[in-house]
Amino acid sequence: MDSRMRMDYHSPYFFGYLIGALHLLGAIAAMHAVLTVRTAQGAIAWALSLLFIPYFTLIPYLVFGSRTFDAYIQARRQANREMHVAMADLNWRPWVDEALAARNSESYGALRAMPRLGRMPCLANNQVRLLIDGKATFDAIFAAIEQARDTVLVQFFIIHDDKLGRALQALLLKKAAEGVKIYVLYDRVGSHALPTSYSQKLRDGGVNIRAFATRRGWFNRFQVNFRNHRKIVVVDGVQGFVGGHNVGDEYMGEKPKLSPWRDTHVQVSGPVLACLQESFAEDWFWAARELPPLILPDTYPEDGVLCQVLASGPADPQETCSLFFVEAIHSARERLWITSPYFIPDEAVFAALRLAVLRGVDVRILLPSRADHRIVYAASSLFAFEAVRAGVRMFRYGPGFLHQKVVLIDNEISAIGSANLDNRSFRLNFEVMLLTVDRDFADQVEAMLIHDFDQAREISAEDSQDTHRLQLLGMRIARLISPIL
Repeated sequence: MDSRMRMDYHSPYFFGYLIGALHLLGAIAAMHAVLTVRTAQGAIAWALSLLFIPYFTLIPYLVFGSRTFDAYIQARRQANREMHVAMADLNWRPWVDEALAARNSESYGALRAMPRLGRMPCLANNQVRLLIDGKATFDAIFAAIEQARDTVLVQFFIIHDDKLGRALQALLLKKAAEGVKIYVLYDRVGSHALPTSYSQKLRDGGVNIRAFATRRGWFNRFQVNFRNHRKIVVVDGVQGFVGGHNVGDEYMGEKPKLSPWRDTHVQVSGPVLACLQESFAEDWFWAARELPPLILPDTYPEDGVLCQVLASGPADPQETCSLFFVEAIHSARERLWITSPYFIPDEAVFAALRLAVLRGVDVRILLPSRADHRIVYAASSLFAFEAVRAGVRMFRYGPGFLHQKVVLIDNEISAIGSANLDNRSFRLNFEVMLLTVDRDFADQVEAMLIHDFDQAREISAEDSQDTHRLQLLGMRIARLISPIL
């Protein structure tokens, strides 16, 4: 071939064409972001970066952007409708008598939007147990599975093939060999390091195991939006677990970089387990297009705690998770304590926090002092400085990485689950929180949090002044992209 016909990759013309093509693609992607990204802040962050620096943001936009994915949302909603049609013959909602009791609670009445915000009712006559840190959590989960006689539902965002993961695998194989029906659901992206051999061994042993994926095929491994972040275990319809732990040695405090790991789970029994099973069933139906077994006991205790499951996700008709935090903050009259590994609030949540301070509410937020994601940590730090200036008491937990997601409102209401105080939980992930209305349980949560705050350092207004200018610049850059984190 004539050398004159070949592309000269060292020619300035080639680089000019390449740069022009990148800017054209960036402009097209920027228009797409303006039309599809849910929030104005997110749309602006994407559009400006795509217009001016497409060399760095075009590929990340293909991975992190296109958030609404209307086709996926519609498909998920259709799957949910199909699942509920399939459940209609099961007479699955025998909750009317229990749900009426929730209306008599003055504390729950302060959360005026919750009965309509949550798709599932607030139910009476539940028993709850606070599980602090990994050993208590997995001891309780393993003990419950060991006693299983009929069906075990297991759902985690992350499952690792490590000591804890293999212990769970061995127990599930043992129970499957005894004839117990086992259903395991994990997130394909969250558990990207899980080898195929792990799942295949379970499958060969009679365990039903599926990966939750936004879309089918190879491209899903690059799609970090619409992840299933829920952590749910239900055993025989009588014992349930929900909280912040995943299955991995780090959650047991066995990874030196972040240990001791600080997390919280809740063990629950009673009518509200029907809601946890329904949440699992929606996700399983999406992954397998079939219903798992759903179990309701013949009788329930005649006394107990008010509980409501708040299952949220990007296919909801409204931004359920974000609105939950706004409603919880607005309902507080005396105290609002929140713990979260990430603090990247949207405007509505941040405004609600400021208003709570102005009402005289004791607002405290506990964050980790160690970073597992540096950009998120930097953005969180700047938001924390601004919150301190607004009168919110901000703390950094000292001993290890803080991963728990806990909300304590006044003297009776608490919420524990998987939702972080950030945009990803608000709008992009499938999350689940267990709302509890009970003075005794709230006292236990209070004692746990007081112990955590005692091991934390309060962030002062002077901390931002003592921060190096280059660090502040990095925080501000991280904040600019915080709507897309």
